[in-house]
Amino acid sequence: MLFTGFSQKDFNVFDIEGLDDRMEGIKTTIRPKLEALGQHFTPTLSALSGDEMFYHVAKHARRTKNPPKDTWVAFANNKRGYKMMPHFQIGLWKSHVFVWFAVIYESPIKESFGQALLQQLNEVEQIIPSHFVWSKDHTQPEALRMGSLQTGDLKELFTRLQTVKKAEILCGINIPREKAIALSGEEWLTTIEDTFKTVLPLYKLAQASS
Repeated sequence: MLFTGFSQKDFNVFDIEGLDDRMEGIKTTIRPKLEALGQHFTPTLSALSGDEMFYHVAKHARRTKNPPKDTWVAFANNKRGYKMMPHFQIGLWKSHVFVWFAVIYESPIKESFGQALLQQLNEVEQIIPSHFVWSKDHTQPEALRMGSLQTGDLKELFTRLQTVKKAEILCGINIPREKAIALSGEEWLTTIEDTFKTVLPLYKLAQASS
């Protein structure tokens, strides 16, 4: 399938009540697009990172009651899974599309990566644009805009990654629903690739920390 962009119909899936019905909406409406993005960006990320990448579309298999509030495709250099690995994500909430580099709570390198981020703080401040955002919890839609963060705020984020068991760090972009719908498929592919190139040094730093 050729990726043609996101539509209002994709976001409407998150208004569907009930686990089974919303999962059916995700499977039929959103998942084919995530599969297309997975197939498109796996070779791109393999070339950029120097690691053989594999894509993983979220299955939400453990859910028994609450319907998913977001869904995504993740990319990691592990065929069996991504949650323990430094990885990339493309996905959507009802309010926006996200494109991330992520180290989440299952990762065993959180402490060493947090230390590396602190050591490279000046470089991080230079490479991450002001309109990019940071998140400390992938299960929540809120994010912190780089342009509104002081050096001390970043230090706090990176220290938290080392000291809090459930801490996470994600960096990338959030595109609000209205703008997301207006972008063409080609514009999306360019935007996502540019985002991955921007956060690639964070991936390399994470790999060096493992």
